[in-house]
Amino acid sequence: MKSSRRSFILMTAGFASSLALSRGALADAVSVSDSDATAQALGYNTDATKVDKAKYPKYQAGQGCSNCQFFQGKADDAAGPCQIYGGKQVNAKGWCSAYTRKA
Repeated sequence: MKSSRRSFILMTAGFASSLALSRGALADAVSVSDSDATAQALGYNTDATKVDKAKYPKYQAGQGCSNCQFFQGKADDAAGPCQIYGGKQVNAKGWCSAYTRKA
């Protein structure tokens, strides 16, 4: 009996630790803010449909972070890390002037 109780306690402690670590990783995911200097310099907008086309004539309909080569999330993620912003989270429907279509 003692060994099964000990195994249960060790498994529970391991599970609780891994759960705490995974929650911590999610909490550490930082989103790019509007006040971010790089975001301002590149004209980052969380909604690509609201990009100022006069200021950023490179923008074309259909472009967005989710289909940019720098976006590290999955195609169906609402947000994901971006290489341009040091791994900070960007909106998948966002856009910035560093946009480069995925190959």
